Amino acid sequence: MDINLAVLIDGDNIPSAYVKEMMEEIAKYGNPTIKRIYGDWTNPKLSKWKNLLLENAITPIQQYAYTTGKNATDSAMIIDAMDILYSNKVGGFCIVSSDSDFTRLATRLREAGMNVIGIGEKKTPNPFIVACDKFIYIEILKNQSEESSSGTSDSKRDKKDNVDKITQKEIKLIASTISDLADEDGWAFLGDVGSLLQKKQPNFDSRNYGFQKLTPLIKSIKNFEIDQRENVKGRFKLIYVRNR
Repeated sequence: MDINLAVLIDGDNIPSAYVKEMMEEIAKYGNPTIKRIYGDWTNPKLSKWKNLLLENAITPIQQYAYTTGKNATDSAMIIDAMDILYSNKVGGFCIVSSDSDFTRLATRLREAGMNVIGIGEKKTPNPFIVACDKFIYIEILKNQSEESSSGTSDSKRDKKDNVDKITQKEIKLIASTISDLADEDGWAFLGDVGSLLQKKQPNFDSRNYGFQKLTPLIKSIKNFEIDQRENVKGRFKLIYVRNR
């Protein structure tokens, strides 16, 4: 059963262009019953959000900038998040921001048993990323949007430019995770590998490297061997992986 999610968006810190793709991504993890965006709506910089809010049923929360250089939006989001937490109406939060100021909030929500998903740009500081259960880069959603809306070579080239190259660091992480879960013959169930990778590194996502799923990513790396086994309980095969 889907958990109810509170989606809190830092309007001052997130580009508006991919809000539709962002909401579609969030729906994979739960039912977004509370959707709020925070910012100073008297500021012309936020004008691009206005039609998008109506289309996606997101409630704008007005937050005036009381003092120059101080981010009042952060404070408003944090106060609302704690009010929502104590209302017991949701089982998880999605914090949409690239700002490390929400690190302590994410930690506190997880301490209370909430599932916390972060969404932000690749520039997001690591402390906020690791404070979440899962962190998704907006650039991934941008790539998906461009790929589905255009088949042009320019779109593919832009997508390729935005894809990270898998490094020895990620390969070692995958290898150690397989070892952690392996049976006596060295095989580990890929679903368990994916779950443990997420716990070890919340921003690990096969889409960062140009693959929609973990299986093709693993297949692309010569260090790993894959075995597909019949599933007596379902029509989909069970996929196992081991280090070569």
